[in-house]
Amino acid sequence: MLPGLSYPEESLKRLAGDLAERFHGVFATETVERYVLESYTGLLRTSSVKAHLTTRTARFSLERLTALAQAKGAIERAVPEVLFVCEQNAGRSQMAAVFTNVLSGGAVHVRSAGSMPSSELDPTMVAVMTELGLSLDESFPKPLTDDVVQAADVVITMGCGDACPIYPGKRYVDWDLVDPAGQPIDEVRRIRDQVKANVIEMLAGLGVSPAV
Repeated sequence: MLPGLSYPEESLKRLAGDLAERFHGVFATETVERYVLESYTGLLRTSSVKAHLTTRTARFSLERLTALAQAKGAIERAVPEVLFVCEQNAGRSQMAAVFTNVLSGGAVHVRSAGSMPSSELDPTMVAVMTELGLSLDESFPKPLTDDVVQAADVVITMGCGDACPIYPGKRYVDWDLVDPAGQPIDEVRRIRDQVKANVIEMLAGLGVSPAV
């Protein structure tokens, strides 16, 4: 472990060990340890429910390390990588990620993040997605990090201002969508349907036929 670093929970130390073994030959153990602690701290700042924090840290750390490995060319990108970014990562970007996962049938890999992430998902957004039989049980707001931007082929922003770093060779697209936060459910349904339409158009641009 890095000198001076300590883990607030024993489970994080085990997580770092598991990830260091998984990325052996790609990243030094110290890099993995730093990513685990940074990911934990980043989620801790906004998390209102500490019960799931370790589990979320594991998923967030794995996502970031995978993205970094892809950006470095250590892991092949088998399908296009799309990153959705909004301010809170609690509404629009989460809907877009779910629609992309479902409609692409695995032909696109998707990540989402927020420039100022909320503590939890917007409950009205979750409700209107559930109406379509789409679950967000595994989703949670995540802060925007440099590694996921570097790994993306397409970065789609939704009202996050200038928070997203710009890298050459990436395709940047902005979707002008109303923020569903605080909106009545009928308006959130309208936003949901617009997000779906945008996703279908995006997939067509990537040469992917939407799954039924």
